[in-house]
Amino acid sequence: MSFDIVIMRIGLINFITVLILSFPVLLRAQQGGDAVYEFLNLTNSARIAALGGNQVGLSDNDLNLVFHNPAALNDTINGQLVLNYVPYLSDINYGYAAYAQTFERIGTFSFGIHYINYGTFDRADEYGNINGSFSAGEYAFLITYARQLSDRFNAGITMKPIISNFERYNSFGFAFDVGFMYSSASGLFNAGVTLKNFGAQLTTYNETTEPLPTDLQAGMSIKLAHAPFRFSITAQDLLSFDLTYTLPDNEESAAIDFEDDEEPGFGDKFMRHMIFGMEFIPSKNFYVSAGYNHRRRKELTIDAKSSTVGFSWGFGFRVYKFRFSYGSARYHLAGSSNHFSISTNLSSFSKKR
Repeated sequence: MSFDIVIMRIGLINFITVLILSFPVLLRAQQGGDAVYEFLNLTNSARIAALGGNQVGLSDNDLNLVFHNPAALNDTINGQLVLNYVPYLSDINYGYAAYAQTFERIGTFSFGIHYINYGTFDRADEYGNINGSFSAGEYAFLITYARQLSDRFNAGITMKPIISNFERYNSFGFAFDVGFMYSSASGLFNAGVTLKNFGAQLTTYNETTEPLPTDLQAGMSIKLAHAPFRFSITAQDLLSFDLTYTLPDNEESAAIDFEDDEEPGFGDKFMRHMIFGMEFIPSKNFYVSAGYNHRRRKELTIDAKSSTVGFSWGFGFRVYKFRFSYGSARYHLAGSSNHFSISTNLSSFSKKR
């Protein structure tokens, strides 16, 4: 049995063990809707959308992965440019663009922007009279620095100035992501951990200061040595074990997604943290992927019909020096999100034939 296979098996066992042992001692943190700048958690690329919405244990020649784990940034991504666009739900759209550059004896940097445009709205007074229109949007500027700590370990940090604007209400904040990545000698096994969005809201919309959506995430990926498959798993929202919630105005205080008035057990609560992904990669120029997000399925499905809520899929291919990707994630029976990505390496255009 090879050393890398042993490391992969030990890594998988330790990863699951740490998750189980950590849950009882982790502090409760903000859940969805309890923090400001929630757009920071939106999936940035088609590939990650297809893999369930988040993967922090992937590391290969893809700058989009740096959005989820800054330690995924390395010198193999030097000169890469990525552009992403998502026509989201209810006429909302958002996107992400980034570029990476390596500086000798310093390290690798990437510069990007993550934005969301909520659209244009009618401005009306308390009597319903229309007196103009206004727009709403939020922007995060990402500056990432990564450096190789050893042959196997990489570390990275992302600084994120944030601007939020809703009509005449404005807010400014600053957040950080810190990540670590382990890669086996063969490159078949990767594991990563990320602390995301810790920081502060520096200026508020009114007199209330709100917390940022801080999150601790851990993940891993394994590519089969003799088959074109890669499997990935990420555990997110690790600062709080119980992700179920109740309607405050419900007299019976029943959880929104409890089935038959029964509270979810340990297994269901555990699974709500997990996101699973699988990629079929027959060549370097083509892939097909699929994912499953258990929390999304439990929170957004309806009793009458579950359909494929929580599942996602996508594909990517290369044409000349460009890579195109598409991802589709089923959020609800009312609709799915469609993600489009394109990337290229600008340095490849300047190379001499």
